[in-house]
Amino acid sequence: MELQGNIDNYEKWCSEWGKRFLTMDQEQLLHRIPGLEEEEDYLTLFYFHQKYGIHRATGEIVSFETPEKPSAFTRLNLYALLWYCKEDARFLGEWLPFRSLKDASPFGPAFQKSVIDVFAQTFSGHIQELELACQSLGGEKIAHSDAGYQIPAFACIPVRFLFWDGDDEFPAQANILFDRGAVDFIHVETLVTIASEGLALLSKASKRTLVGNTFS
Repeated sequence: MELQGNIDNYEKWCSEWGKRFLTMDQEQLLHRIPGLEEEEDYLTLFYFHQKYGIHRATGEIVSFETPEKPSAFTRLNLYALLWYCKEDARFLGEWLPFRSLKDASPFGPAFQKSVIDVFAQTFSGHIQELELACQSLGGEKIAHSDAGYQIPAFACIPVRFLFWDGDDEFPAQANILFDRGAVDFIHVETLVTIASEGLALLSKASKRTLVGNTFS
């Protein structure tokens, strides 16, 4: 019953955000948000290498890749980008761990436990599977860590997934970095669910079950 209640709440929030979308100036959104395009009845954008559309007249979000309804988390993250993106938001080229972003520190311990630690435990001893999964999400290999990839969550919010495999002495380690300017594109709390969804997609693509306490 509790799970069903949570699902119903997320769907309620999505419905409210869909109505809020209809109050936004869509022409300004097209001007302000990198990667947002106009395509017939939809505004479209890519999220973790998948194309989505927001219906201009109803606010409903659909996937252009599959017939399935996008998850509530995905829809809420798309709405959040449209709502919170600032006029002067820009990529700053300074990569930071989540806890170092503006206003992120209260969420840092939970992010470490439910995202970073799960990331490390899930792919311990499985670098090849991780690399192939990152590539399937449009990731670009970077010269950091044993397996480091930069993956575009949104065109304006790239995410760096870093992984160091363990050995007989030390356990596997991981980190997830964001550009310092990410908080000007979207609310800092939403970056938690972006990282969580990215990790879930890596898990699905690699066929590795997430290990540990996750937000899901």
